[in-house]
Order: sequence, then structure tokens, then C-alpha cells
Amino acid sequence: MTASLKSIDGTADLPALMNELAAGARAAARILALASPEQKNRALEAMERAIRAATSAILAANAEDVAEVRASGASNAFIDRLTLTPGRIEAMADGIATVRSISDPVGVITESWQRPNGMVIERVRVPLGVVAVIFESRPNVTADAGVLCLKSGNAVILRGGSDSFRSCRAIHECLTTGLREAGLPVAAITLVPTRDRAAVGLLLSGLDGGIDVIVPRGGKSLVARVEAEARVPVFAHLEGVNHVYVDQGADLEMAKKIVLNAKMRRTGVCGAAETLLVDRAASVSHLAPLVAMLIDAGCEVRGDEAVQCADRRVKPASMEDWDAEYLDAIIAARLVDGVDGAIAHIGRHGSHHTDAIVTEDGSAAQKFLNEVDSAIVLHNASTQFADGGEFGFGAEIGIATGKFHARGPVGVEQLTTFKYRIHGSGQTRP
Repeated sequence: MTASLKSIDGTADLPALMNELAAGARAAARILALASPEQKNRALEAMERAIRAATSAILAANAEDVAEVRASGASNAFIDRLTLTPGRIEAMADGIATVRSISDPVGVITESWQRPNGMVIERVRVPLGVVAVIFESRPNVTADAGVLCLKSGNAVILRGGSDSFRSCRAIHECLTTGLREAGLPVAAITLVPTRDRAAVGLLLSGLDGGIDVIVPRGGKSLVARVEAEARVPVFAHLEGVNHVYVDQGADLEMAKKIVLNAKMRRTGVCGAAETLLVDRAASVSHLAPLVAMLIDAGCEVRGDEAVQCADRRVKPASMEDWDAEYLDAIIAARLVDGVDGAIAHIGRHGSHHTDAIVTEDGSAAQKFLNEVDSAIVLHNASTQFADGGEFGFGAEIGIATGKFHARGPVGVEQLTTFKYRIHGSGQTRP
């Protein structure tokens, strides 16, 4: 990059800077598409080592970000999403190790067949090219997106939120260390070096063909803007209005364990449960214990009339509550008429992200799993498993809630597309 375009903030010619970053990423993508699995894995191993070695530096940078955001009056949920701990950094490094262990998808022939004229047709996995990831709050996305794109042969341009700017830079330095050690271009993982919000608009424009796909990771307003303005394909990640339905066939102790974890393990993640649905047929035995457990754990419960009657501490739910992604210690709760009522409620108010049923009734579970139209559906498990790491992907670049190309956790395989290779022996078409 030229010296005139290298400044961190206050860049005089931001469009020129962004176009230069895109050109560098495109050149790097061509190299990555041909890189061997061994070379990419050497980079990943070096990145993992660098992350572990730089734990203190990353924590120091993150502490500055957190202090700045705390002073601005941010919510506790927002601060939790921003905060890194030694355990979270270790999990970041462990995720890199897992990604390294995954089979390289690039060049894999997924299907092959021979036509009557003797031609052999192969469908083979290839990288997408240049991926732009626009994210807020969570600095770990820097590492998750960077290593997943590298493993899948893609270059990536990362634009983190201004709130996590220092943390992202500290993590990014570790990633570029790994690229250098493996002899790969540092432009393979590019961090936009400015907080200027205009950089987002330039990424959404596609930078004159410099970007192949955009992945937004953030709140509803960010995702809505990306979907409205993007001039290139988007892996949509809508809000997580996630439900746990407790059926009349549920074991109460299991239900309590799952509901508490789904809501309160980490309230600020997209896999957190936001609505509790309880089968009307189980209201006498299950409703009051579930509600009391949540309130006693520090969760505000907003319920319909029946839920309010179950515990005087419940606040009345408004119509807006059924569509709310709180990302906080708040949950909406209501009774429904069996599994059909739960499916109908989720169909009206869900976001196609993650929904769970708790029941020992196999037919009810199968009906729920078959008919709830969400990217992830679970039986007798917490919605907090909506995470690429928990799927064995090592990390995720987001949870795609659309239906085209990728759905659910977007990992290494989902960051590839395919092309057809045809082998002939002189065939011509009559």
C-alpha cells in the first residue's frame, strides 16, 4: 500500500484506499485458490501459535475498547459481546486448530459421471473469491472469518465495528504473522484500517467487481442496511428470534436445564432463546417452575395472561415482545396449544434461525423438526448450540438464515462454490 493511503483514520481518499485493498485481496485470492492444503495449514498453525503468544497484548487492546464503550453507556449485553477473556482467546486459538484439522474442500470432486458420448463431467469445489465480512462488537470474528476464508481458499476483507477497533487490530496482527510464515500474501486477510463509516458503503458497492460475496455479522439495522444496499450476493444473517417449546411430553428437570441454558448461558449471542412456549396441556405441572426458575436466575419474564397468573413477578407481554430479539436477560413466554400451536407461533414470529423442542414424545419431536422452517432445529438440546464451533466447524462466519447457497453455520465447506470440469476426447455436438 502506498504511504499516502496507509493512515489508520482520517484517510483523505477513502475510495482509493478501499479499491486498493480490494485489488490486493483479488490478487491474493488467485494465489490462495492454488495454494496447497499443506501451505494453508502451515499458516493456520502459525496463527494459532501467534494468538496464544499474544494473549496479553490482545487483552490489553480489548480492555481499551471495553473502557471506551463502557464510558459511552453501552448495555451489559453489548459489553459482554465485546469483551475478551483468557478463556475466550484460548477458544479462539482452539478453533483455529479445529479448522486446520478439517479436510480441505478446495478441489474436491463431489460428483462425476459419464455421458453416452463418452464425455466425463465432474463437479468440483472451488473458492468463492473475495469475501467481505462486516461485523459489530465481537472481535473474535476477525479470527473466525480470517481462518475459515483462508482454509477455503478465499481472500477476505474484514470491516469490524469501531467499538472493537483495537482488539481486531491485535488479532489481525497474529493472522498476518501466520500468513508471512507460510509464504502467503498478507492481503489474503485484510482488515480495513479506518473507523470511517463510509467504508461500509464502499464495501456494499462491490468496489467495481472487487468483492464476490458479503457477510454481515451484527444487529438488525446492520443486516437490513446490507441487504438493502449490497450490489453483490449476501449471506443473510437475520436476528435470532429463537424459541424453546416445552411439550406436554417433556421431562420437567430436563426442560428446566435446557431453558435456563438457552436463555441465560450468554444472553447476547444470536443463539440465545428469546421466547418460551409451553404446551397448555403441561401448564399445571411445568409452567410455574420454569417461570420461577428464570426469574430467580435474574431473567425478566414478559408473559401472556396465563404466564402472569403463574407468577406475580411476570410482566405483561406486548405484541412487540413476540418478535423481539432482546440479547439480554429478558424472555417472552406464553402458552400454546400443543406442537401445532408452537409451530404456528414460530411461523408467525420466528426469524428462521434456531428453534428447539423439549419432549420425550418422539412423534411430537419429529413433527416439530420436520415442520419448523428454521436453519437449525433441535430436540432436547439448548439453542445455544447454534454455533459453528459446536457443529465441529472450528468456527463460523455467521449463521445464514436464507435458503440459497448456505444455510445455518457458514463454515469452510459453505465458503466454496463449484464448477464443472468436462473431459472429452474430441466430441462435437451434432
